[in-house]
Parts: sequence; structure tokens; C-alpha cells
Amino acid sequence: MDRTIKFDIVKDRDSEIKHTVAEVYNALSEKGYNPVNQLVGYILSEDPTYITTHRNARNLIRSIDRDELLQALIREYLMID
Repeated sequence: MDRTIKFDIVKDRDSEIKHTVAEVYNALSEKGYNPVNQLVGYILSEDPTYITTHRNARNLIRSIDRDELLQALIREYLMID
């Protein structure tokens, strides 16, 4: 039996986004910021100055489209496939 592997681009991209957000979260924590507050500020305003440049966090978060980030966060929160 030859099985076909199903490719799920949304799940793969959500995994990438989750990893990136975790990296940014850790960088914010290391610098003494409240990561949740800083990420919310960034998401609401799309102002990159809410995110530290430490460990390239600002560039990392800017590599994700804000709409895509919000969709991934909601899917993760609701645990939707």
C-alpha cells in the first residue's frame, strides 16, 4: 500500500509563527519587558518599537504579516486545525 502524505501549509506556517513568537517573547523577557503587553502593543499598532532589537526580535516579528499572526493566534487559542 502506497500512502499519500497530506501537506498542510496552514499547520506548517502556524508552527513557524509559533516558533517566531516564542523567540520574540524570550527576547522581551530577557530584556525585562512584559512580553504579553509588548506583543499586544505591537499587534494593535503595528509599531515595531514595541519589540526589542535584542536577539533580532524586531526583525523576526516583522517577518510575519499582522493578519497572518492574528489568524494563527486565534487558531492556536481555539485549537482549530
